[in-house]
Amino acid sequence: MTTDPTAAAVRTLAAPGATLHYRVQGRGPVLLLAQSGEGDADRTVDLVPHLADTFTVVTYDRRGLSRSVLDDPAAPVTMADHADDVARLLAEVTDEPALMAGFSMGAAIGLQVAARHPGALDTLIAHEPVAPNLLPAGERAEHTAELLHIQKAHAEGGMAAVFPAIARHLGIDPAHDPTENGLTPQPMTPRRLANFGFFIATEFTAVTTDGFGPAEIARAAATAGATRIVPATGATTRPTVHTYRCALALAELLGTELVVLPGGHNGNTAFPRATVRTLKAVLGH
Repeated sequence: MTTDPTAAAVRTLAAPGATLHYRVQGRGPVLLLAQSGEGDADRTVDLVPHLADTFTVVTYDRRGLSRSVLDDPAAPVTMADHADDVARLLAEVTDEPALMAGFSMGAAIGLQVAARHPGALDTLIAHEPVAPNLLPAGERAEHTAELLHIQKAHAEGGMAAVFPAIARHLGIDPAHDPTENGLTPQPMTPRRLANFGFFIATEFTAVTTDGFGPAEIARAAATAGATRIVPATGATTRPTVHTYRCALALAELLGTELVVLPGGHNGNTAFPRATVRTLKAVLGH
């Protein structure tokens, strides 16, 4: 019997304060996909198969989500924790600089990996990072206030109060936004709801209290052998959306142009096949 070289391997990795769940699938250069919100390793189910013919694709549950269990569920989680986790995962699967496509929270984490762990990444596609510190003072305060408003809505009214606020924040309409055909159903299971709750209650705090910003990115970009950072946004994301503004600010900081991916803020899950074509083009595959 032969073994399918593109079959997924499910693994765990011990990290300080957590046990990380991750999947490895495919063959070729290592490409880490990092989602946002409630997105765990299963959220990329329609994306990975179209990448696994070209890349060794790594997906994972961020610490605190799904199967990446915290040693102390009440302990805070920082952006540095997330960046360290990514570096550990990549060191487990390759001894070469890896590729990374980060979306929203995943993009913000990727920027910190590039700065905190030189040599871990060859290229980072940073799609609409949740990174208020990239913005000028006035917009930064607005973005932070928006995140804090969503936290307050969650604390007072649970997820029923949060979903409309998130939709306004990201400029999306989950009930009417177009998608590709044949997507795997992603029902709002108790696990996804729990992940959303953790994202809002814990990870929003990690973002709004973090001091990482343009100075750290600029230093990282100027380092010999620095990560190639590719700022990206969605084709239908409104320019008034703060994550679009963060991507634009990142492009201006680096003196480069925004790459446009299909769809809006969640385009990688709504248009996975079209997203794959753009990712492969940007990554030179």
